Amino acid sequence: MRGIERMMRDEDGFTTAGMAVALLVSLSLLFSAAQVYRINALAADVQDVADAAALAAESQVGEFMVAVRATDGAVLSMTLLGIASYGLGVVGLCVPPTSELGAQLISAGQKVLQARDDFAESAAATLDRLQQALPFLAAANAAAVAQANGEDRAGAMAAMAVLLPGQGEPIAVGASSAETELAEAVESEQDELAEAAAKAEEAAQAADEAKERGFRRDCGDQPSYCMYERAAHLTSLAGADNPLYASADTWTFSVALNRARAYYAQRLLRERPESDSVEEKARSALRRNFYRYAVRELREACAVPPDASEAVTFPVLPRNIDQMRGTSLYTDPAYPVDAEGDVPVMHAWEGCPGLGLTDSYASVQTLEAGGFAECPSCHFTPSSLGNVAAASTSIENGFEYHYAAVAQAAQDYRRAVQEAEPLNRLVKGKAQGLLDKMAAALEEVGSFRIQARPPGSDGCIALVVATGAPADDPFESAFVQSSRALGTRAAIGAATLVADETEGASVIGDVLDGLNADGSAAVGAARMVLDCWSGLLQAYATGQEALVGAVEEALGTLPLAGAAGLGPWAADALRSTLGAAGLQPAETAPLKPVLAGSADVAAADGGSWSVRYLTLREDALAATLTTTEPFAALANRIEREAFDQLAGMEVQIAVIELPGGLSVPLTLTLPPPIEEAARGLVERACDAVRSASGWFGGERPWE
Repeated sequence: MRGIERMMRDEDGFTTAGMAVALLVSLSLLFSAAQVYRINALAADVQDVADAAALAAESQVGEFMVAVRATDGAVLSMTLLGIASYGLGVVGLCVPPTSELGAQLISAGQKVLQARDDFAESAAATLDRLQQALPFLAAANAAAVAQANGEDRAGAMAAMAVLLPGQGEPIAVGASSAETELAEAVESEQDELAEAAAKAEEAAQAADEAKERGFRRDCGDQPSYCMYERAAHLTSLAGADNPLYASADTWTFSVALNRARAYYAQRLLRERPESDSVEEKARSALRRNFYRYAVRELREACAVPPDASEAVTFPVLPRNIDQMRGTSLYTDPAYPVDAEGDVPVMHAWEGCPGLGLTDSYASVQTLEAGGFAECPSCHFTPSSLGNVAAASTSIENGFEYHYAAVAQAAQDYRRAVQEAEPLNRLVKGKAQGLLDKMAAALEEVGSFRIQARPPGSDGCIALVVATGAPADDPFESAFVQSSRALGTRAAIGAATLVADETEGASVIGDVLDGLNADGSAAVGAARMVLDCWSGLLQAYATGQEALVGAVEEALGTLPLAGAAGLGPWAADALRSTLGAAGLQPAETAPLKPVLAGSADVAAADGGSWSVRYLTLREDALAATLTTTEPFAALANRIEREAFDQLAGMEVQIAVIELPGGLSVPLTLTLPPPIEEAARGLVERACDAVRSASGWFGGERPWE
């Protein structure tokens, strides 16, 4: 007996029965934990599938938004291209050599905007139809994902997905009144602008020709006869008084005016009779009067600063009696008169041997009026003074010959400049007015855009049920009751869209790919338009920088040089207009689906289905759910909103037709969830969800 007791117990309280009970309890807990783990693992499988189904459904919306953003990028770039083509055309019209190209650019701008209208209208209609198919596409994609996962996991699975909101807003494009005004203004004023620019260019060329002529006769013909060469030879004039210029670009008429002033001042100082004859002394005296007159007139002319065009007035240096009558040489009382005889006599200078007692001084005008006898010594007559510069003006080796040519060139230059100035103002006024309208059109560029809020823009909720029993069900164990099979499992997943910030990710690539089409045959304005569009496509992503860069590159291909300088002015005015546009970049990153809380997605939508879902969710969390069919009520709504057919695996949204023969098709490629039996798959998923709803809300489905 004592031996038996020692076998059943010891002094530490350990007994065989206690050990057996402990082992049984431990095994029960172990197998219960294994069953719990098994249930949780199977539930996790369902949740994984629900998450995957939500992501797959929302990916359809992401693909749709890629198409929307790519289309919007194309529309925006075409709007900017049309407006920029108008601006480039205005610049071209300001330069007569490129006026025809300017007209072609304006025509191209009109065609681009018309092509944009056609493209935008077609694309908006296609996208609007396509977004109506999104609920079915999402449901089909979610059902396909659940079916594929059910084949790989324990038990068959079915999924339903609902997009929130269930219906999208209509997609349409607006209109820009400023753009219309720009088109009308350019069309009505382009001919007048081109004509005024041509006249301004003609006048400017005449001014340049006159300046070049004046430059050559002043110093450009060196070492041949010219004012520079004659001044150096006749008076040894040098240095700052007789400068030499290499180009008309740096030379001005003031140079010739100052040279003449220095030359005549030197001639006045150096004037001496060439012989002792009375006739020569008389001519020398008359030359001094002529030089003195020239110095005075040139001093006054040099004191008047040139105008903005560097035009100066050359005083007339007479070379005959007719020209002298218009000068002070004709009217100044500078000649002595004696009245000793019966008829007064006027003399060439006070040193005339024939001069008696000087009675008065008179002018050539008085002498020509008559009443004077001719001096037998100096033989002074009105033509004597008029002929002082006649010889040197009439022959090439005379300084006055070249001075007269420069003076005539200065007169022609001033006349051409005066003719060009109002024409330049007219051209600049009209061009600036058109560029101002262009700026107004750029400010309203946002009114002609493709914007969308499709079904699923707030997110997607997926309902998933696993209706089949696992392959090893029931759980074989003596420690866990397994009289009932593992029941239907269910889970809810949700997803929403966020921008893909991956470096280089952009929807613009979809449109840029189309530029690889054959457009190389385009030349002239069409080639400029296509090249400009390539750059303007980036304006969707980089905004102002791309707009200015694309137009700047196009300006680089325009020959802007012209005598009037209107081309560079117009180009700078266009740059200023674009610089003030303030175009901001748009969102170009594609959207990708990410997991989200179903309550957050439903709250973001706020529709009736979402309100119903939130109510059921709160009741379930509070264990107060009164209906046994929460999924059925939600599934019915999903089935009603799903469309009858899949829209197709690839949808051509529209074709962009640009001047130059370039056609760019814009297509949307959807991930191929199903091609055949899509409708049946969605219907079976709805039926599975509804039939499984009876499992929820009652007894626990496992023991």
